Amino acid sequence: MRTADELRDAVEAYLGTLRFAPELGRLEEPLRYALESGGKRIRPVLCLAVAEAARGDVPHALPAAVALELVHTFSLVHDDLPALDDDAERRGRPSSHVAFGEGVALLAGDALLAEAFRLALSYDDPDIARELAGATLGMIGGQYRDITGDDGDLAEVEQLKTGRLFSAAVGLGLQTAGVPTAGQPPWRAFGDELGILFQAVDDILDGDGFAARVGVDGARRLVDDASDQARERLVDLPGETSVLRALVDGLAARTA
Repeated sequence: MRTADELRDAVEAYLGTLRFAPELGRLEEPLRYALESGGKRIRPVLCLAVAEAARGDVPHALPAAVALELVHTFSLVHDDLPALDDDAERRGRPSSHVAFGEGVALLAGDALLAEAFRLALSYDDPDIARELAGATLGMIGGQYRDITGDDGDLAEVEQLKTGRLFSAAVGLGLQTAGVPTAGQPPWRAFGDELGILFQAVDDILDGDGFAARVGVDGARRLVDDASDQARERLVDLPGETSVLRALVDGLAARTA
């Protein structure tokens, strides 16, 4: 089994050699700028860790994992735009729209999304692209509810905005490993708990979302509950899941 760091290195290496559509021309520069902004790559790492735990092949799962990262990056580029969150900085650097202009950032996000589906469609199995499409639509639906103030059920909004990509990370790992649909529910239940955990941790660090709604102490209880549930879910999974447990422990430790 590869460690999380080794899986992350595999993702970075694949991104470094990824060829974009030649029609994009010089738009490749803002695409790579967005992708090289120093993220932790937790979603693609999760996808690869699930694939390997389910006796799949990491190289075979890499295009799906990177497709997921492209979707995530597309969402960040668009979220930072003045029409949405209006953030001038992303991970210590100027946001894409500050560095390249709003129009270019908008097009770069569009291109990242299209490139993600080009990767997903490189597989013979159409369910891989369907999994990615469903997660992307869920994420967009959650973002719409967020910006329009339709957040009375905050847990549902967060599950759409954040949880759907975590669920897809697990689903894509299972699909590329050839796990039958009947054998997937325990894995997907783990992914759901991990999505809740990630969002609660993120909200505590940012002081919004769950932390603003139920207070920091309430959000910490949510972190504890989700991390405990995620670890319990791992007990029911076949295969070697030490890397998945390390991901849970690493997320939970961010608020310790």
